[in-house]
Amino acid sequence: MALAAFASIFMGNALEGGLLLAMFNLAHIAEEYFTSKSMFDVRELKENHPEFALLLETSGEESVQFSNLSYTKVPVHDLEVGSHILVRAGEAVPVDGEVYQGSSTVTIEHLTGETKPLERTVGDAIPGGARNLEGMMIVKVTKSWEDSTLNRIVQLTEEGQLNKPKLQRWLDEFGEYYSRVVVALSLGVALLGPLLFKWPFFGNSVCRGSIYRGLGLMVAASPCALAVAPLAYATAISSLASKGILLKGGHVLDALSSCQSIAFDKTGTLTTGKLMCKAIEPIHGHLGVKNGHSNPSCCTPNCESEALAVAAAMEKGTTHPIGRAVVDHSVGKDLPVVAVESFECLPGRGVVATLTGVKVRENENELSEASIGSVDYISSLYRSNGESEQIRAAAKSSAYGPEFVQAALSVDKKVTLFHFEDEPRSGVCEVISTLREKAKLHIMMLTGDHESSAHRVAKAVCIEEVHFSLKPEDKLNKVKAVSREGGGGLIMVGDGINDAPALAAATVGMVLAQRASATAVAVADVLLLQDNICGVPFCIAKARQTTSLVKQSVALALTCIVFAALPSVLGFLPLWLTVLLHEGGTLLVCLNSIRALNAPTWSLVDDIRQLVDSLRNYFSSKFNSSSSNYVANTVTL
Repeated sequence: MALAAFASIFMGNALEGGLLLAMFNLAHIAEEYFTSKSMFDVRELKENHPEFALLLETSGEESVQFSNLSYTKVPVHDLEVGSHILVRAGEAVPVDGEVYQGSSTVTIEHLTGETKPLERTVGDAIPGGARNLEGMMIVKVTKSWEDSTLNRIVQLTEEGQLNKPKLQRWLDEFGEYYSRVVVALSLGVALLGPLLFKWPFFGNSVCRGSIYRGLGLMVAASPCALAVAPLAYATAISSLASKGILLKGGHVLDALSSCQSIAFDKTGTLTTGKLMCKAIEPIHGHLGVKNGHSNPSCCTPNCESEALAVAAAMEKGTTHPIGRAVVDHSVGKDLPVVAVESFECLPGRGVVATLTGVKVRENENELSEASIGSVDYISSLYRSNGESEQIRAAAKSSAYGPEFVQAALSVDKKVTLFHFEDEPRSGVCEVISTLREKAKLHIMMLTGDHESSAHRVAKAVCIEEVHFSLKPEDKLNKVKAVSREGGGGLIMVGDGINDAPALAAATVGMVLAQRASATAVAVADVLLLQDNICGVPFCIAKARQTTSLVKQSVALALTCIVFAALPSVLGFLPLWLTVLLHEGGTLLVCLNSIRALNAPTWSLVDDIRQLVDSLRNYFSSKFNSSSSNYVANTVTL
């Protein structure tokens, strides 16, 4: 543009040169405005987030009076897990935690898009960045600043906007070679035009010169519009972040739009994950087991209590839904004291531990070995095939039926069955229906639970294809097989517990971030901050909308270049009009890209319907406003 402006001045068209620079600057000011509109402003989150926290000088072992609190103001980066902080009305919660004392109403709209204020009381989780609307709370810190929700939103959004998708990287590389070709062609037009087409070199009143035409080509074919074509990626990432959906780069949008299958984990993803222990049933190895009840002399004080005490000791501190349910069920019960000497977690199978406090039949001084996990895993520990089959048969013929989620505990060759109840999440059926009918995805459920429990949940959430009794490696192999045989990508949705291998192998891995482990967060491509899967269809629709917009933008950019460059070389357009067409095309690409801020649609018909509704609402609001002003003026007169 600078070269074209100076050349215009040199050829005696100073006004035209000044007009070129003025239009160029105005166009780029507009481009910067639209670009900033498309970005999720993480700076606002940073600025509104407290830099300090009120650290309480208390051990947290007993309740304290709010009127007699002693606290210290410390930087949020110095907060440690397990410490207690005070959050007053109007303040933001600095890091993730759980309410230890007090209750209040908080809003997380700026974090997840959830507009409804949430009630938070003792024991409820509360994310960092949540704003306390009323009341006063003591919050126990559960995550450091580096791992808190707000920091992850800021970090992942910034990284996602910087991680370029494949098309954008290709356009960047293509732009370098393209620019050189345009300069070479422009020089060719300027130098060879007089020889080939008898154009004058500097031009006259009858015909524009070859230099003028070459400058027109250089301006018209500038790759500005192509350079901003991928703006829709950053716009979509920002739009999703405002809804509490974080992507690890624009390439995830391309991958999502290409997927043809989707697999869901069951527990904690399709279901609430808040299991409740409904029954404890001795099934094998206990003295005098009859109808699910054992001889009181078999265990201390009885088999059910001993099994619960052992299981609670082994699962203390666990993040698995079954483990949490066992620990919750043990609270407030008079149970024998059991200590864990050694401990080993086997992902997808269970937990193995060495215990003290449990009486061993052969030797009272010997340490007890215990294992808890799936029925298949526990039965596999018994070397005798007959004994393994007896355990499986006892579990299948349980007096409580096959509908519950089951886990088995083995202590000193005594096997006890735990029965848990889990309910499907509300709204899951609508999500599955949308993915099947609108997104046209092949849907399946992958779970480690037994057949009866898996089919019960699958039927409740309207999923027809079910794969049950899967270990982590089985899920991994299934994901690989579906991706290979289906001819398209696969989306894996899980809660991050025992799902990390499958999430990593899937084309796109999605996790519920509030429940996800650090490993799952590291391997996943999409984090759903809201603790449900309702964001899955929105994310997929947004990905398809974005890839379509990018293709439209590239086509629009190329069209504008051709329609501006060809007339300019033929001498039909002055330089100022060429600049206007070129910058106008760039602005059109920007406007097309920020359409990614709109609610996504599944088809062109839905897109047209959305546009018509928007126009109708706009003109209706204008008409109502004009009518109100007219009535007001009439009344005044």
